[in-house]
Amino acid sequence: MHTGPLLGPAEIRELADQAGVRPTKTLGQNFVLDGGTVRKIVRQADVVAGERVVEVGPGLGSLTLGLLEAGADVVAVEIDPVLARLLPSTVARHVPGLSLAEPATEPEPPADRGAPVTVLRDAAGRDRLTVVTADALRVEQLPGPAPTALVANLPYNVSVPVLLTFLERFDSLQRALVMVQAEVADRLVAPPGSRTYGVPSAKVAWYATARRTATVGRAVFWPVPNVDSALVRLDRRSAPPAAVDRSAVFTVVDAAFAQRRKMLRSALAGLAGSSSAAEVVLTAAGVAPTARGEDVDIAGFSRIAARLVEAASGGPGTVGT
Repeated sequence: MHTGPLLGPAEIRELADQAGVRPTKTLGQNFVLDGGTVRKIVRQADVVAGERVVEVGPGLGSLTLGLLEAGADVVAVEIDPVLARLLPSTVARHVPGLSLAEPATEPEPPADRGAPVTVLRDAAGRDRLTVVTADALRVEQLPGPAPTALVANLPYNVSVPVLLTFLERFDSLQRALVMVQAEVADRLVAPPGSRTYGVPSAKVAWYATARRTATVGRAVFWPVPNVDSALVRLDRRSAPPAAVDRSAVFTVVDAAFAQRRKMLRSALAGLAGSSSAAEVVLTAAGVAPTARGEDVDIAGFSRIAARLVEAASGGPGTVGT
């Protein structure tokens, strides 16, 4: 069944059949059949030998093998226990010299203590593949060294929450290369003032710069999805200067886009106490009260959040409600 360093279409279908796996929309599963696409993802992620890479939703292992081929050590987070059990044996057939590590020698598992961890180790004692069977949205720690990159064909139904969660929880991540629906990709990379700029755009901008690097055709997947896909590259940067923490800024972002066409003086009235109070806050933050959420960048949202906190604490700029 081993046909080369990467999985081919026939082997993917055979693996799925043997495991009784049928891709489900519930888990957002679309398996990549094309080796060229896998290598494009790895290449655009700038994966280097010896790097620790986290992959969310490895599925049958197409991208996992591509990452290992580039010399990366992979920690794969898979929610489907059937696929998680299948992945180590698939990798062992394609990557010579790996063996199952003894569970007792493994590093501390993720915070979700019920999450099984399986490790494939090479002869030199290096952990090449670590499989964590868990919901990515619940994992707060990863076993082994901290990953420096996230590379994944993200499950379409949870792509944005997973991406934001990993950027928040794992500050060791310096970059990410993710495949998502083309429409989602446009939202992730949209600049202020554009039609697609919204909550995902602003929140991603808190952590990283983002750009769309390639469009991916539907034919490279099994099953063939009803939408186009795209690759998005993210590079970590320092958070915008802010006198308040991220959660306060994100609360303002959520409120600003809750009703997209509202002017900010109305959209933020609930946070400020009234529309007139919101107007004072916005003016103090250097943002026009008549602006809408799509007009404001993440630095602007940070200033608004700081002025709101200041007003609530009775500091300068306090307004009555």
